[in-house]
Amino acid sequence: QEHPVESGGGLVQAGGSLRLSCTAPERIWNRAMSWFRQAPGKEREEIASVSRSRAAPAWYEGSVKGRFTISRDSARNILYLQMDSLKPDDTGTYYCNAEETAWRGSWGQGTQVTVSS
Repeated sequence: QEHPVESGGGLVQAGGSLRLSCTAPERIWNRAMSWFRQAPGKEREEIASVSRSRAAPAWYEGSVKGRFTISRDSARNILYLQMDSLKPDDTGTYYCNAEETAWRGSWGQGTQVTVSS
């Protein structure tokens, strides 16, 4: 696996929920990891991160704080993003990768999330 692989996106009504999953190459998995979102016509932005050991609190971008939960299953090497109370502004393509730029590999294709009003 050369780059992260994201899945779980889809079309959902406002107020609904989705859970995204990500698998990544070991060299990325062994680092702090983040979810990123690229809304239509906008730059990709980091929205949540979690440390490798989960010793430090997860970080969330302001617009998703309290609605999204990032977690990692070390037994299965899967990164998750639980998204609740979805809003139309959450529409975009979601990616995962290492939190630190120096450790980021190639970007995967992402998974599309569309929230209808």
